[in-house]
Amino acid sequence: MSSMSSAEISLTDKTCREFLTELASNAPTPGGGGAAALGGALGMALSNMVGNLTLGKKKYAAVQDEIGELLDSGAGIMEKLKKLIDEDRDVFLTLMQAFALPKGTPEEAEIRDRKIEERAKAAALVPLEVMRQTLAGIKIQHRMAQIGSIVAVSDAGCGAAFLQAALTSGALNVMANLKIIKDEEFLRNTADEINRLREEGQNIAEETIKISMDKLKKEGGA
Repeated sequence: MSSMSSAEISLTDKTCREFLTELASNAPTPGGGGAAALGGALGMALSNMVGNLTLGKKKYAAVQDEIGELLDSGAGIMEKLKKLIDEDRDVFLTLMQAFALPKGTPEEAEIRDRKIEERAKAAALVPLEVMRQTLAGIKIQHRMAQIGSIVAVSDAGCGAAFLQAALTSGALNVMANLKIIKDEEFLRNTADEINRLREEGQNIAEETIKISMDKLKKEGGA
């Protein structure tokens, strides 16, 4: 049996050391899109850490049901972001394959251009989905900062910072693919969504970080 190609091996099955080594190398993947998805997943892991440190505590009895719901939603987002790490790699590789298609005749050039357009759109939609999932995660993290255990309030702020970075990183990777696309309606709609997601997400993330810092100052007597 032949060994699996690197594209068939999930990036999330690699050790942290392996992933970082590949990310730092001159290999085309993983890249910024996969790193954005990983950053978002880390942010959601911190969100669920806050929830799990709150769950079952008498001091937070009034919010136990809501914490449980936030944990379930957060776990779902984290799993989606983990899958997007591999999806970002896969769509990038198919886009590179389209660029490698022959273009010696008008017919070949037409097929190549069409494939590039199709696959560039697919490549743009993956980091766009990272942004969507990240925004949903930021909203969860915001609530965790409000009602979660004070013991983990710094983790809520850290998680929001990771998610905020993932949101911006996702936007940059969508934009990198938009440069290739010619479909004006697709470009317009995608740009509008990028702007909406960034504006809403950045505002909530900043507010979440402020909540965490304010609580830490109060606890520390600062």
